[in-house]
Amino acid sequence: MRSRLERLAREIAKFGAVGAIGFVVNLIVFNICWHWLNLAVVRSGVIATAVAIGANYVGNRYWTYRDAEKSRRSRELTLFLLFSGAGLVIENGILAISYYGLGFTSSFANNIAKNVVGLGIGTVFRFWSYRTWVFRALPSAAAAEAEPDRVTVLR
Repeated sequence: MRSRLERLAREIAKFGAVGAIGFVVNLIVFNICWHWLNLAVVRSGVIATAVAIGANYVGNRYWTYRDAEKSRRSRELTLFLLFSGAGLVIENGILAISYYGLGFTSSFANNIAKNVVGLGIGTVFRFWSYRTWVFRALPSAAAAEAEPDRVTVLR
């Protein structure tokens, strides 16, 4: 039990470090798109999140989950983009509700809605979905030994 908690703590720490880099990318791109390029607030949010998703995939695939199954990369990437897209909708949906629904239009309010509330909820969803569906762990040696050998069963 203790070793499982230690592995989970390491996984959360790595996921958090990758997420911190993604957060900085997201924050910078969002504010550049909104303030310097004068794009609409939600459009800026979607662009920023999409750029951060790319950075997060590289960090998660090659560091956080580098030991995960690698045999089905197209499936992995498809699921990653699907769940990241759902996280994008969560994150920017909260921004849209704050901006258009509640009328909070200041830079501070937009950054709180998108980069604190939306990103926080989206991150919890992404962590769960990535570890459950996208970056599946390889079977442990004990689990592999517990399963019957398919060749033996067929003989």
